[in-house]
Amino acid sequence: MGSGAELVAAVLLGLGFPCALFAALLPSFWGFVAAIGVTYAADWYLHQRGSYLVNRLNKIKFGLPMHFLVRELLLILLLSRLDMAEETLFYLAVGGFLLLFGIQAPHGALTALIKLRRTMPVVTRNVDLGALKIPDAPPRALLHRSAEKLLHLDIPAVAGVLIAIRTDENVVAYVGLGLAVGLAALYTCALVRYILGNRRVPAAPRVLKGIDTWLREYRPDVALYFSGSEDSAYQVKMWTETLEQLDARPVIILRERYIVPQLESTSVPVICVPGGIHLMNMDLSTIRVTLYPANVGKNVHILRQPTMKHVFVGHGDSDKVASINPFSKVYDEVWTAGRAGRDRYALAHIGVRDEDIVEVGRPQLAPIASWTGAPKNPIPTILYAPTWEGWDDNPGNTSLLLAGENIIRRLVDAEQPVRVIYKPHPFTGNRSAKAKAVHTRIMALIEKAAAARAAEPRWQKEASAAQADQAAARATLARVEARLAELTKPGRPGGDESETSRVSLADPQRLAEIKKLRAEWNEAYWRSFGWWEHKTVTGTEPPLYDCFNEADGMVSDISSVVSDFIASGKPYAVTDSAELGAEEFKRQNTAVRAAVVLSNSAAELDELLAAVADPAADTLAGARRELKNYLLGPDEPTSIERFNAAVAALAARAEARNAQVAQQLIKLTDAVGEAGEGTAGEDSVGEDPDTAVPGLDSPVAG
Repeated sequence: MGSGAELVAAVLLGLGFPCALFAALLPSFWGFVAAIGVTYAADWYLHQRGSYLVNRLNKIKFGLPMHFLVRELLLILLLSRLDMAEETLFYLAVGGFLLLFGIQAPHGALTALIKLRRTMPVVTRNVDLGALKIPDAPPRALLHRSAEKLLHLDIPAVAGVLIAIRTDENVVAYVGLGLAVGLAALYTCALVRYILGNRRVPAAPRVLKGIDTWLREYRPDVALYFSGSEDSAYQVKMWTETLEQLDARPVIILRERYIVPQLESTSVPVICVPGGIHLMNMDLSTIRVTLYPANVGKNVHILRQPTMKHVFVGHGDSDKVASINPFSKVYDEVWTAGRAGRDRYALAHIGVRDEDIVEVGRPQLAPIASWTGAPKNPIPTILYAPTWEGWDDNPGNTSLLLAGENIIRRLVDAEQPVRVIYKPHPFTGNRSAKAKAVHTRIMALIEKAAAARAAEPRWQKEASAAQADQAAARATLARVEARLAELTKPGRPGGDESETSRVSLADPQRLAEIKKLRAEWNEAYWRSFGWWEHKTVTGTEPPLYDCFNEADGMVSDISSVVSDFIASGKPYAVTDSAELGAEEFKRQNTAVRAAVVLSNSAAELDELLAAVADPAADTLAGARRELKNYLLGPDEPTSIERFNAAVAALAARAEARNAQVAQQLIKLTDAVGEAGEGTAGEDSVGEDPDTAVPGLDSPVAG
């Protein structure tokens, strides 16, 4: 249902219609007005909030249009019960409401047609589509929530009829009905101009031809290909900065339109092609290496291209089963961060050959700062970053369900105070209602602990001293967010997908300013509250790696989060939620070898807190250094250098393969030609001139 306010609105909506019916039957004029007013207000609120209830009501055919129709029918019933069924007002009200509903048909058809004709077969960023002459989108006010706006035009009609009932001044009803019908007709007529030829985007064949022209001019040689759900956008976002650093001409190929707006500003060209046939017919002949962050069914639409080499790069390195998916053997190569990934495939025996694995490190980890050996602030900060519940009920998927609350309680009640940052996986609660409930309780625990700490004299003194700096930081956040909103939304406000594709071109100065502002935002964010304040961090900002840099230690689960955190060299703990036992847990999971292993009671947390507070108590420091090299590879050469070298080497292999195939085709063509000439010669030698048919059998005939 959503918030408590949404629940109240839903209850009022559910009660409003029966009350309006009862008031109309009595009849009770003021009771009717009150009930109808409540339903209008509840409807408006639920739709503004995008409440889940709205979707449910649409499913059972009692959506917004039905609400307006029922209100109008109830008003007609009220007129009838007031013995006004034979009066002119009654017939005008019926006729006016019928006209209003009749206008919905052409209005709905026009809005649907405009949106259809404004939809291109591709969505792009940083691709020059100027030659296509894509027109500006219609004003947002015309198409945004257009059906809802048209329906609400019945308000002057309903109000006019109600006033006429009360005052016997029918002219008020006539004016209200005329105003409603007139505005609806004008609204509909205003849409007509946007279905004309000069207001439509070019047809699909012309757009696709324009994309092919751009591809031939740009000549991309490396592609990142991605398909996934709306929540999985982070899997492609983590690679954009790496692509920007390549010594190549990269392009990002997406399959779902909803991923494009989620991408951060980048200089890399982006082409979203939802249609499989459109993608398979696209000119991708210059691409030599395609990188895949995820194993999904739609990968087959580009895996069929033999002129390029296909590489699985994944979206993290961990001991999860997803890191040894048998599907990975369809790729020419599998790139892992370090030796651990290679060994993982060897132990799994799923058909990925050792010679097809390349260790390239993790270029994304460059922003992670190395540990200095001491807490960053007067008290340590511990990050709790559990993974999500997964697709099944395996207790080892996440610590959240069995250990999460114990971990938080022990941290906030630690003998030596620590600050807790809780950053859950973005998928948390998507599948399991139980996981969502635990997540909610953990946030409540952190909020309660933060409030209790704020009431203590020691922290009140710190808060007082930091008040001015925090106020300045919050002002910086507001300023930076306003500027980022301007810079990260290309084009004019209200532009649609097609218009945004036309105007979204890379601007080095704009991108540089965005990068600078994001760094400024991050610094201001952590200053905007105290280094002693517990915090829940959800959403995309601040990113996970910034939380790594703020923390002195971490508690997590078996996931790529642990492997990435190891790059920092800081102490960490991993929860054995499936209760395998510490030794077996470490044997099965490489990333746990240098971790403090927690049971579901989290009783072992003191060992982690001691290691964070005192380097002398950090008995696993050496093991972490060794494990970092094993999981992520050496520090030199850098990961981006190794990644670049791997791209160049594989591109060279693709070029060599294509050249070899071309040479073989030439030889095959020559051989077929020679064989044909030999056959023709034999036929002419054996030909009987007396039986030859002039004109048909002649070598030059035709």
